[in-house]
Amino acid sequence: MMKTVVIGDIHGGFRALKQLLEGVNLPKGTQYIFVGDYVDGWSESAEVVSYLIDFSKKNDCIFIRGNHDELLYKYLKFGERNPMWLSQGGESSVESYSKISEEEKEKHLQFFENLVNFHEDSENRLFVHAGFTNQHGPQSEYYPNMVYWDRTLWEMVCAMDSSISEEDDKYPKRLKLFNEIYIGHTPVTRVGFDKPANFANVWNVDTGAAFKGKISMLDVDSKEIWQSEPVYKLYPEEKGRN
Repeated sequence: MMKTVVIGDIHGGFRALKQLLEGVNLPKGTQYIFVGDYVDGWSESAEVVSYLIDFSKKNDCIFIRGNHDELLYKYLKFGERNPMWLSQGGESSVESYSKISEEEKEKHLQFFENLVNFHEDSENRLFVHAGFTNQHGPQSEYYPNMVYWDRTLWEMVCAMDSSISEEDDKYPKRLKLFNEIYIGHTPVTRVGFDKPANFANVWNVDTGAAFKGKISMLDVDSKEIWQSEPVYKLYPEEKGRN
């Protein structure tokens, strides 16, 4: 049976990403699903993307679009310098991308353009960067970019009464659409976790790599977890998004 793993937010932490992926001996044929935010934060955003492009040539990978990936893409493609983005890790990406060639930049633009907004697998599991609000699923969102900005899905399951069953009229309809939902976007460290956290049928694999946390990888079947060192320890000369 093919192994599927999901990898949380990276935020330019190339050293931690490499440590994580190369420190685990997963079987050939493993599927790697990355939930987005490859860039913005630590100083090696361009290195992260180059590494993932090469990694995908030898491995089965699905790359999901995060909000930071879209913001960087708009800067690289159209020169958009969103002030809020720059203050939330974008400046580090601008600096990182000033060091690569135009040829490499074109490869990275293609990478960003090929990202998917979400992925549904044959086991009715959803992989998405942030969440969705539409009761018919992410494909029905009026604003497609909601899926990499929404925080209400995670906030909802964190606050849910765990005693409510799916048969209850109050049970959230959007949770019934999928067997499991895997997200990133909102660090679980904000609610006291340092490993991927689960509420209802939602798993959040963002373990705060942009701040004081680690990059995490989760086996979606066994729920085995692998983690890098705290990313900030691998960049002692930097502040990241702190």
